[in-house]
Amino acid sequence: MAETTYTVEGMTCGHCATSVREEVSGLDGVHQVDVDVESGRVTVTSDAPLTTDAVAAAVTEAGYRLVA
Repeated sequence: MAETTYTVEGMTCGHCATSVREEVSGLDGVHQVDVDVESGRVTVTSDAPLTTDAVAAAVTEAGYRLVA
């Protein structure tokens, strides 16, 4: 199992967190996605480390931006 924390810009509410959680959860091998709107932190637990590009694409699909 791998756990990685990312920073997402633009989230302001629970709906934002749900959107990000749903998109990132759709990536292969993802078991859990924890979102902290206040800090912008998104912690992903997956079978193996995910590529940053894959996570960035999922976050973008949700309408937000992954901060490098």
